[in-house]
Parts: sequence; structure tokens; C-alpha cells
Amino acid sequence: MNEHVQAGPAVPLFNPLSPDFIRDPYPHYERLRATDPMHVTSYGAIVASRHAEASLVLRDRRFGKAFVERSIRRYGPDIMNEPIFRSMSHWMLQQDPPDHSRLRGLVVKAFTARRVEDMRPRIREVVDQTLDAVIDRGKMDLIADFAFRLPVTIICDMLGIPEDHREVFYASSRTGGRILDPVPLTPAEIADANASNAMMTRYFEQLFELRRREPGDDLTTQLVQAEEDGSKLTNEELTANIILLFGAGHETTINLIGNGLLALHRNPDQLALLKARPELITNAVEEFLRYDSSVQMSGRVALEDIEDLGGRRIAKGDTVLSLLGSAHRDPAVYPDRPDSLDITRPNVRPLSFGGGIHHCLGAQLARIEAEIAISTLLRRLPDLRLDDADNPAWRPTFVLRGLKCLPASW
Repeated sequence: MNEHVQAGPAVPLFNPLSPDFIRDPYPHYERLRATDPMHVTSYGAIVASRHAEASLVLRDRRFGKAFVERSIRRYGPDIMNEPIFRSMSHWMLQQDPPDHSRLRGLVVKAFTARRVEDMRPRIREVVDQTLDAVIDRGKMDLIADFAFRLPVTIICDMLGIPEDHREVFYASSRTGGRILDPVPLTPAEIADANASNAMMTRYFEQLFELRRREPGDDLTTQLVQAEEDGSKLTNEELTANIILLFGAGHETTINLIGNGLLALHRNPDQLALLKARPELITNAVEEFLRYDSSVQMSGRVALEDIEDLGGRRIAKGDTVLSLLGSAHRDPAVYPDRPDSLDITRPNVRPLSFGGGIHHCLGAQLARIEAEIAISTLLRRLPDLRLDDADNPAWRPTFVLRGLKCLPASW
């Protein structure tokens, strides 16, 4: 490894949108951990590639989101005139207390352990309906025809999106992931993100009017009522956070299911083991999250000077990016073959859903959706095989790691 690292110094240590990195980021992470674990990127952010520093940054109150300040530092003050950046500045995901606490408090009841557990029958029903629709074909795209439909249906249920409105969401393209990447957006990419945000805003404003006239037992009704009580939620916060909930409610789950199925079929011994012992599915999902995380990075800003983090001084205002995918392969935490898939691996504690006050509200829902989807697929289609497991088509995004498509047949 050292010889490889020392050769070819012209290759950037961290180039997350390069085709080679998108295809397989893990050798690049190994190189970072070995040579420069607190690496300063060409655009000024610091990437933490070891588990110790990456996990600390997620939990330590000396770090915050500071979205507006971070965006201005990257793009200049005019960036906040762009509608997509104004919208993101209202996301609870990008807020620090007290606004974060206020916004999260408005939706947390929808994601309690009891309410999520009660959704299991509906999740099973959707998975079975999805498979019923394709089973006689003998083939499908595991992303578009399977992994995509389940979480989109469930988040539509939670948001109270009427059945006859949903086809547009099932048919929508998945192009929004680039907005979260650490590499700055081009003007054309910002324009595309603005257009997509405008389209979503128009739809949800219509949904808000519907739920004002016809309240339901759903998150949109709950948030519309909070918006009417202006002390709890502004109109801008309502719109931005519904868009966030819709995107976060399906995007990472699609990738978790797709990446997990690819990992299993690339490791036939683990696939055979899970078929023989379906009770391993809960631990298997944790290992899928560790082995090829659907979220590869989470960023924070230092709220004060930090004298020593992994051997580097961090100044107030510095952006530190926790490389979750790298932390998950760190031999200091996973000493037993960290680059291997092992669905029986003990003590797997992936960082995929973040940490501290920003731990993902929907983490348990995503886990349950993946458990039911993968276990049902293996039971109902035991002869399923991937048509091109060796050279899958990855989406050209870094933070949200997932497949464009995954053709399969049986």
C-alpha cells in the first residue's frame, strides 16, 4: 500500500466526483487514513477519514451546521439570493439550536419507535404489491421497479399525498443528490436545483391548501397547523421542511436497499447464509450500512477554535467533513476484515444516520423498510440474479451513494 501511495503524487488525495472514486471510494479512503487523515481539500474543507475524528465531529457541540456562513464562505454572499440555498437554509437538517430544536420538535412524534413499528404491516403490503406487479415478467430493474417504490409510497402515506397525485413522484428522476456534495456546484447545476425546488414548492403549496380545507392524520396537516400558529413555523420553514422530509424520507432508503442487494450478490456466501438464516436480516442491514453506506459524508463547521483534532488545529469557521464511508472501514474500530461483507459481524454501529442532535429522525423506519424489502425479495424470488453485478451504474454523486439501475432476472 505504501509503495502505491508514494507513486503518482499528482493524483489528488480527495477527488470525490471522479469516475474512479464514484465507482469504488474505499481504496481512496484507505489512502487518506494512511497518509493524511485530516486532509485539507482544494476547496478549503477538512476531511476526517478516521472513525475517531469523524464520529467526534458528529457529536461534539463545538461543531454546528452554520449553513449560511458555510455557503457564503464557499460561494460568496450572493449565493443566498439563489432560491435553493434560501430553501436549504430553513431545513431542520441545516439548523443549529434553538431553531433546530423547534423544528425537529414539530415532527418527532411522527417517528416514535411505536409509530414506526406500527407501520410494518403497511410496509409488507407495499413490498408484496410491488413484487406482484413484476413477478410474471421474469426481470426488473431493482432500483426503479423495487427499491424506489417502497420508500416513496411510505413517505407519501406519511405526508398525506393523495393516491392520485403519486404517479408523478414514481416517475420522477433522481437528480437532486448533487446539491449535498462538497465540491461546489456549477452555475448550471444551481439553475437546475432552483428549477427542481420551484416545482416541488408549487406542488406542496397546493397540498397545503388541500390539507387546510381537508385536514388529515398526516405530517402535512400537522405542519400546516403549526404554520397557522405563526410562533411555531413560518411559511418558508413549512415549505422547505416538507421538501426535506419528502427527499430524506425516500432517497437514502432507496440506496440502502440497492447497495445492500448489490453487496449480497457480489458475496454469494453471504447471500446463501441470509437465505438459509433469514433471522439475520436485522444485523445484515447494519452491515450493509457499514459496508457501503447510502450516506458517505456529513459536514459540520467549527463554532470555536479547536487546538487538536487528529493532529490538526481547527480554526473557528473551518468546515470539517466526516467521511462516514471511510470511518466504517477503519481497522481501528473494525479490525476483522473491514473490507469484507459479514452479515454476522458483531457490534456494528454505523454512522450512516449521523449523530448527536442531528441523528436522522427516520433511521429506524429506513432500517425496517430495508429489512422487509430485502427479506421478502429473497423469499419470493430465490432464483433472482443480477445481470451485471461486476460493473453496475452508479449515480454521479458522492454524499448520497447509490445506483442508477440494477437489472435483475429470475
